[in-house]
Amino acid sequence: MTTSAPQVQPASYMAQLRQEAAQEPHPVVTSEVTKETQIIAIYGKGGIGKSFTLANLSYMMAQQGKKVLLIGCDPKSDTTSLLFGGRACPTIIETSSKKKLAGEPVAIGDVCFKRDGVYAMELGGPEVGRGCGGRGIIHGFELLEKLGFHEWGFDYVLLDFLGDVVCGGFGLPIARDMCQKVIVVASNDLQSLYVANNVCSAVEYFRKLGGNVGVAGMVINRDDGTGEAKAFAEQVGIPVLSVIPADDDIRRKSASYEIIGRPDSVWGPMFAELAENVHNSTPMRPSPLTQDALLGLFSAASVGRDVVLEPATEFDMCGKTESTKPSLEVVYDEV
Repeated sequence: MTTSAPQVQPASYMAQLRQEAAQEPHPVVTSEVTKETQIIAIYGKGGIGKSFTLANLSYMMAQQGKKVLLIGCDPKSDTTSLLFGGRACPTIIETSSKKKLAGEPVAIGDVCFKRDGVYAMELGGPEVGRGCGGRGIIHGFELLEKLGFHEWGFDYVLLDFLGDVVCGGFGLPIARDMCQKVIVVASNDLQSLYVANNVCSAVEYFRKLGGNVGVAGMVINRDDGTGEAKAFAEQVGIPVLSVIPADDDIRRKSASYEIIGRPDSVWGPMFAELAENVHNSTPMRPSPLTQDALLGLFSAASVGRDVVLEPATEFDMCGKTESTKPSLEVVYDEV
């Protein structure tokens, strides 16, 4: 049996990718906001439940009579899928590329869709290996500004950001003061709290540089009662806005793209309280934890704090006894 050799990308293509990766992103042009709008960026580890939380929160806010815009800024584009019952909507990046090839401008109706009072859109992202997701985010916001982002009249603009990606585009709302508040979504596990701590560190870093964005609080999702996320929030100095239990009914309905943040739902009061807490929350300056302090929230057995680092030897690496070779360096006598 013969196997075909893997295809090798042309050198010019690889050079183009390297050149793109080396480019600094263009600054995003911002202008004065003409309406008192709460712009809130929600961050968290991938798969922790950001999109689930936002889809239900935005739906509840709309049912309370608020005008809400939900913008998905995660390349997975799952924010609007939850809102629209599993149906994906065209992304801004995808639509922009198609319209550009056709020589047509992008209209708001091409990228923004609504359900029961919630307006929603997805920025999208490039395919794997074909571009930088962070630059895609920046390009998406540049297009939103051309469409009149700062003139839109919403009570809330909710941005769903992936928290475990640290390149510039995903930190855009914090770095450029494009939002007033940041909310972190986490659970009682080390990885999600590590991401939450990273987001708090980013907020603190840009506050030192003169930024104004603050952390409004934490949503604890899939709470199993062990308490690590609550302890983290207390030590960092941010409030807990809501605790969503690890409930099988929530899991099943979320998996089937069902909105549970309805006034008539058994879970409606929980999201109504979250909406009120988000509205009343104050942007705070967090105190991020050190790595040791973060690990200290968990038992030593669960995170391996009692492990001792043993240095490797030359014999470990090469299978032979370490030997000292004479240096070839020429040493001159001092004059």
